[in-house]
Amino acid sequence: MAVASSLRLPSLANLLSRSRPSTVLRRSTAGIRPRRSERGVYALSTAASTAETEDPRALLRKGSKGDDRSITPRSQDFSGWYLDVIEHAELADYGPVRGTMVIRPYGYAIWEAIQEYLNVKFKETGHSNMYFPQFIPYSFIEKEASHVEGFSPELALVTIGGGKELEEKLVVRPTSETIVNHMFTQWIHSHRDLPLMVNQWANVTRWEMRTKPFIRTLEFLWQEGHTAHATPEEAEQEALQMIDIYTKFAYEQAAIPVIPGRKSKVETFAGASRTYTIEAMMGDRKALQAGTSHNLGQNFSCAFGTQFTDENGQRQHVWQTSWAISTRFVGGIIMTHGDDSGLMLPPRLAPIQVVIVPIWKKDDEKSRVLSAALSVRDSLQSAGVKVKLDDSEQRTPGWKFNFWELKGVPLRIEIGPRDVSNGSVVVSRRDVPGKEGKVFGISMEPAILEAYVKDKLDEIQSSLLEKAKIFRDSNIVDVSSYDELKSAISEGKWARGSWCASDQDELRVKEETGATIRCFPFEQPKERRPCLMTGNPASEVALFAKSY
Repeated sequence: MAVASSLRLPSLANLLSRSRPSTVLRRSTAGIRPRRSERGVYALSTAASTAETEDPRALLRKGSKGDDRSITPRSQDFSGWYLDVIEHAELADYGPVRGTMVIRPYGYAIWEAIQEYLNVKFKETGHSNMYFPQFIPYSFIEKEASHVEGFSPELALVTIGGGKELEEKLVVRPTSETIVNHMFTQWIHSHRDLPLMVNQWANVTRWEMRTKPFIRTLEFLWQEGHTAHATPEEAEQEALQMIDIYTKFAYEQAAIPVIPGRKSKVETFAGASRTYTIEAMMGDRKALQAGTSHNLGQNFSCAFGTQFTDENGQRQHVWQTSWAISTRFVGGIIMTHGDDSGLMLPPRLAPIQVVIVPIWKKDDEKSRVLSAALSVRDSLQSAGVKVKLDDSEQRTPGWKFNFWELKGVPLRIEIGPRDVSNGSVVVSRRDVPGKEGKVFGISMEPAILEAYVKDKLDEIQSSLLEKAKIFRDSNIVDVSSYDELKSAISEGKWARGSWCASDQDELRVKEETGATIRCFPFEQPKERRPCLMTGNPASEVALFAKSY
């Protein structure tokens, strides 16, 4: 397979080099492949160009005394913290090809929880799952002018197959609008064939030069929905319906208070008439585009000749939508809720909602404690709680406490000999650190414990959302002039102000501040104010922020 960008291979000297055992070279956020040494620390290949890195400086940090799971403080180095959490919580690792990642079982379990929720919602709204090939003829990409222009720099191309040069090069799927339209053209003939509404769960390849695990990688997982309709009104209703589903998912499942809205013309998806988005504020106050829904109008149907015969016998082009959420949402969960101890998972998406840690010192205590722990596990499982009993004997209870906190498990149940005698357990909340989050003397009686655990899981879900809302709202600044916008962005905040300026003015803001219009929120103020850039009357407020 030939690709649009070349790979850089480490030299023999780099392969044979050894890093100092007392320090760690920070994993690059630009997707440069780190190499694990015999001592479990990392060396960075010097073969990679610093021009391609997000931060060209090699960041060194001292390792904790004998602690191979130490995490960089979030406030000290947010990017370093993020990469530490992904590694030590066993969410993902770097693949052998620069810019790729291997999603480990725990990280994939979070993605599965996202899939399970969305699959139900998609089917409830009339969509069916199917699958399209990942190899797309290059001529398909060329048919829609803005589409090929938007995606050309990111394409991975196949030019050789079976040892022979291909007659036509193939694109490894960057998105599927083109191949979907090719097939829709064969399936849609009459108004009776509409609406046609499908979704696929697939992988996507985009040759990114600056990568970050889950947030931006050469290959990622996503769902992409594609629909065809007889009228523009139906297509618009569909696009808005799907962004509403994403918004509810973010709030109710991920506990992320996203802001839904419409993208500016400059930020609209290549080939779409309108793009709707949900924008999330991360812990470093950067914006994350967490999901999008596109009203494609007739752009692709005209390019591909996707037509139907209407009720009057006239041939018409279909009106279309596409919409997607990807594994970048996992990164959003990490960066929204995590703290210096590691992950903090919302209970509704947590692969493990409760971990049970049995504690004993003497052999004669072991059987009693384990028996009680097994009984608690079984009763919670029967109540539908996702529970893990950590009865391994290779690690101390204290190590287990720290490990499961790192992995973001919402609740921990501790059971020792005294607890068994009292018929009770100790329950600790992940979102409330220290003694404040620990409650003693909760009855082991199944009905009582099950109700208590479910109640606490609901409390944690609500608490995470409320905390994220407070953080978001305290970091959005209302501005009325360009100088105020620049000041807000320089302080790392989001700027909200009236806007009716030109595309050129929008690009100027991006060039001078690094911020872009994240969206025109659906929720708009009733009062109209002058545009912050031109002073002319503006009918809409826009949100500006730096983003991932």
